[in-house]
Amino acid sequence: MPKTKAANKAAQAANATPAAPSTGFAYSREQFQQIIEDTLGMARKLGASDASAEVSEGAGLSVSVRKGKLENVERNRDKTVGITVYLGQRRGNATTSDFSREALQRTVQAAYDIARHTAEDPAAGLPDADDLALGKAARRDLDLFHPWAIDAAGAAEIARRCEDAAMGVDARITNSEGAGVSAQQSHFWAANSRGFQGGYASSRHSLSVSPIAGRGRDMQRDFWYTSERDARDMAKAEVVGRYAAERALARLKARRIPTCEAPVLFENTLAAGLLGAYVQATSGGALYRRATFLLDSLGQPIFPKHIDIAEDPHILKGKGSAPFDDEGVLTRKRKIVKNGVVQTYFLSSYSARKLGLKTTGHAGGSQNLVLTHKKTDKKDNLKAMLKKLGTGLFVTELMGQGVNYVTGDYSRGAAGYWVENGVIQYPVQEITIAGHLGEMFQQIVAVGADAYTYGSKTIGSVLIEKMKIAGQGS
Repeated sequence: MPKTKAANKAAQAANATPAAPSTGFAYSREQFQQIIEDTLGMARKLGASDASAEVSEGAGLSVSVRKGKLENVERNRDKTVGITVYLGQRRGNATTSDFSREALQRTVQAAYDIARHTAEDPAAGLPDADDLALGKAARRDLDLFHPWAIDAAGAAEIARRCEDAAMGVDARITNSEGAGVSAQQSHFWAANSRGFQGGYASSRHSLSVSPIAGRGRDMQRDFWYTSERDARDMAKAEVVGRYAAERALARLKARRIPTCEAPVLFENTLAAGLLGAYVQATSGGALYRRATFLLDSLGQPIFPKHIDIAEDPHILKGKGSAPFDDEGVLTRKRKIVKNGVVQTYFLSSYSARKLGLKTTGHAGGSQNLVLTHKKTDKKDNLKAMLKKLGTGLFVTELMGQGVNYVTGDYSRGAAGYWVENGVIQYPVQEITIAGHLGEMFQQIVAVGADAYTYGSKTIGSVLIEKMKIAGQGS
């Protein structure tokens, strides 16, 4: 198995230096504010009891190369205005990409007409005024915008460097599915009739590569990537390429294993999926529809007592950072799980009302979650976690969508490494791991110090006490 040091070199020297002065946007914040003011004014004139609106613009560049040759160059630019109109507890929504006054008027009218013909919903309505982010709270700067002044030629050069580094690691790297660079940025402004107004610009850039090792029937593919809001924080192209190649090489001569029940260690990059499954199962929509295996879990011990989950929406440059949620509700630091016990759900205003609770500021999802284990030692790197695994399966890839959030049943195609006495013996493939999410959460016996941030979730490798592994003879 390749070393993980290269995987975590996220603060290498820049591939290219972003230039802050030019935003690359066609519209200014002042123009956005005027559009929102006009749109809400139109809703008031029609007789709306409440209204909210949001205008946004996005722009970006995506470039891919394969075997040194330019494969694809895409530029994207999009814009939209959305208006939601309330007539008491009747709600209507409409959107347009045309910013002309006539188009805005038609869009507001469409939202109004939809509201007039919609049945009343007791849970419908804007967030309560005391939940909203107002004044300085709405303007909190979380350092989310770092435009990358890169053109197609520069992006292609970085992608080539990354792929060349992968191809040059070993003669057994025989092919490539390509490397790609993406530079994306967007900004928005939103407001409602209860006093909220706010918006900000954000960016997200990435570099990835997918090399192929081996020939004939013994071919293996793997990939690696780096993604940050600021391109200066991304790993070097050569680091990404070499690590991707090491991962692919380590999978050569993979085999199946007999069907068994054994401990399973999830690589840190995959462990974020377990955290995501918990978020899905305790989100308002699933709860009020009663479509989750974690119904009525508030105050219940869903994890072992050594597990905590914390949320901080105000981390500078964080991928899940936001001063307010999609409804304008103020975001706050929270303990999601404490000593294994559920402290709060993930609720929007609507889902909170359906459940008879208060919004938690999660319209749009969770924000910068971190799962920790009280007994994790700073020396619990991957090597130490393999020793804790002892004899069992180390999973580095999952396939398929076999997660049933209603029942909690979990079944995924998998690949990884068979481990004995804490030492990797050989790579494995064409297996399935299965269990129940509730039992898997309870059977987390260790979490590594090799914390990795995948999107807005940070977690180390996770050791599950036992799972069913279907392989040969299943």
